[in-house]
Amino acid sequence: MKKVFFLMAISMLGLSSANAQDIDVGIKGGLNFANISGDGIDADSRTGFHAGLTLEVSLLKTFALQPELLYSTQGAKSGNEEFKLDYISIPILAKYYIVPSLLSIDVGPQFSFLINDNADEFLGAVTEADTSSFDLGAAFGLGAKTPFGLFAQARYVLGITTVSENPDVNNNVFQLSVGYNF
Repeated sequence: MKKVFFLMAISMLGLSSANAQDIDVGIKGGLNFANISGDGIDADSRTGFHAGLTLEVSLLKTFALQPELLYSTQGAKSGNEEFKLDYISIPILAKYYIVPSLLSIDVGPQFSFLINDNADEFLGAVTEADTSSFDLGAAFGLGAKTPFGLFAQARYVLGITTVSENPDVNNNVFQLSVGYNF
């Protein structure tokens, strides 16, 4: 995991030296509405949060890259049972501005590393020993920003890899975010 953070830092430094006036560094936070789906799982959404850092690198007037470093709480619940998964997530989004410098469509991969799993057993099947330490997702959504540095985003992350092999289940999370670019 240290290698991933090191490579991301080197990449950000390399991009920042390219054209400093086209880079926005910011913070963001918001709500997660997370769930798991898969083999016979009938679970309810778990409300959590995410918070972290963003970097937007404008490459063209209507195109930018936005890597992020986020702490994200996910999982699911069913009755009194709760399946809690906490991740360090690194989405790397391509942003296409349908209205230049205002409204964007965002898509890209999200790499998540499990840092906490406190589910003893969930729905009689998923246990801590079954959970995977890595989760790959496909993120897509909309973003809007103001000339004053404020921005808002709505995003859905669809799990590609399985969170658990017994049974096969995937993470899914809808995120609403607000943030500020410095």
